[in-house]
Amino acid sequence: MNAKLLAAVAALGLLSACSGEAASESAAAQAKASVSGAGATFPAPLYAKWAEAYRTEGDVAVNYQPVGSGDGIKQIEAGKVDFGASDRPLQPEELDKNGLYQFPTVIGGVVPVVNLPGIQPGQVKLTGAVLGDIYLGKLEKWNAPEIVALNPGLTLPNLRITPVHRSDASGTSFLFTSYLAMKNPAWSAKVGASDSVTWPAGISGQGNEGVASSVQVAPGSIGYVEYAFAKQTRAIHVLLQNSAGAYPQPSARSFAAAALGADWAHAPGNYLLLLDQAGAPSWPITGATFILLPKNKADAAKRATVLQFFDWAYRNGDQAAGRLDYVPLPQSIKERMRQQWASTITANGKPVYTIAP
Repeated sequence: MNAKLLAAVAALGLLSACSGEAASESAAAQAKASVSGAGATFPAPLYAKWAEAYRTEGDVAVNYQPVGSGDGIKQIEAGKVDFGASDRPLQPEELDKNGLYQFPTVIGGVVPVVNLPGIQPGQVKLTGAVLGDIYLGKLEKWNAPEIVALNPGLTLPNLRITPVHRSDASGTSFLFTSYLAMKNPAWSAKVGASDSVTWPAGISGQGNEGVASSVQVAPGSIGYVEYAFAKQTRAIHVLLQNSAGAYPQPSARSFAAAALGADWAHAPGNYLLLLDQAGAPSWPITGATFILLPKNKADAAKRATVLQFFDWAYRNGDQAAGRLDYVPLPQSIKERMRQQWASTITANGKPVYTIAP
């Protein structure tokens, strides 16, 4: 495969199954080669922007289905796709078991969103402990004393709370439930942290878009979504108390503040969580999103094509990431990942992709 071919990744159908299939069929008919991926909905808006901008660079089709992190992990482990995407980083032993490697692309945040008449974005304040009690079903009304105490001067409705959660195995759920487990002992004991849990209360939605849609139509509801979806749907977000006792606004700035202390150099397998980080500006539910690749068993040319695309995104995708309130990785971390690609993603003991000087 020539350099021009490897540099081209195009025609990405991301945000719905039907449009994804149509784009995939059209691109496949025109492309000389293709790669497929599946997984996290968390970075889907950004991956769509990257693919759109990259589309004119060549004639390779990248077909990505945002089916949730859990399904993405299953598909890459089964060899059904060329790359997976997950907001739940895999532990080193899980990567080794399946011959996989993971690397981060960007950093983002998960935010609670509500449907409360008369309430404006950022007016309601919650702690992690109270949020956990809401999702446990222990707090049933918005004017419960525990919520009122956090919001002096704000008139909260006598409205039943309907928690909304993901129906699919989701890295967004992993980050959210991990945060609740850190802040609410009862949640930790009864439910725990995972990409798929037994939810004690509420209703479900498929993907970030499903949760956002369910919240929009159900008065009194509360859900959790990746911040780009909250912005796109103009959802009413809640402020969360962080480890410093502050209530920062969710934004690229507060996600970046949480990522400041990220120590990738001492993160085996690039396994790293960014929850409830120190500092008054830090958003408490922050996390990286990851790409999963086989180390040496899959088609070398296809793995090279995948790396070529994400190398292009590392070089050219920061502006698009910022516009959607994702946080680009620091240059030093991008260089660390490129070095890992050369030493880890191999065929017959040789790297499948090397970075041009």
